[in-house]
Amino acid sequence: MARHIGIVACSAEGGAALCYRTICLAAAEPMGLHDHPELSMHTHPLARYMVGIRAGDWQSVAELMLDSAGKLAGSGAELLICPDNTIHQAMPLVEPKSPLPWLHIAREVVGEARRLGCERLAVLGTKYLMEGPVYRDAAEQAGLAVETPEADDRERIDRIIFDELVRGAVRPESREVLNGIMGVMKSRGCDAAVLGCTELPLLAEPARAPLPLLDSTRILAHAAVREALRP
Repeated sequence: MARHIGIVACSAEGGAALCYRTICLAAAEPMGLHDHPELSMHTHPLARYMVGIRAGDWQSVAELMLDSAGKLAGSGAELLICPDNTIHQAMPLVEPKSPLPWLHIAREVVGEARRLGCERLAVLGTKYLMEGPVYRDAAEQAGLAVETPEADDRERIDRIIFDELVRGAVRPESREVLNGIMGVMKSRGCDAAVLGCTELPLLAEPARAPLPLLDSTRILAHAAVREALRP
């Protein structure tokens, strides 16, 4: 029997919806047509998370995540994932108190990067993620290097995420901005780009991107299916 996956969601468009859908589709190959692990999701409003994120109050972010974790444990979940990169900065406060084990999105992405032979990753996401320790720490533990865009480009990506993508707006001109930033990162020696916001897969197109893409949402979803099916 596959283990029950609990999704601690934060944002709807890329994080919750894309991750849920990917799990259901990815499970069909190992489990059979229309089959997938049992799934439950709990989502506090993004607005509540943003209060703590903007204030740098990661304890309050952790409390929201733990509240979701408790509700999912009560629903029968056996393992947890969070399809949101930014709030993983609170994970050191979450894991010791969690009622269930978690898969860590950055560790899964970095693991996939190593499997593909990547050495220097361009990390793209919210400004909080790009300026925070989540991917830096995970990459350091794996022996990989990370780069982030310059300050102006970090602000551009952050605006695209919060003003457009989390609201369901996907604009071609923003795709060109993202591709231009990836081109700069390629010139700095990066050999892959981490889509370190779970909304960025809505915008980035692998066929047109200047760098190979590491889609954190889908990587986490596939990892969750493997873990749920692990003996």
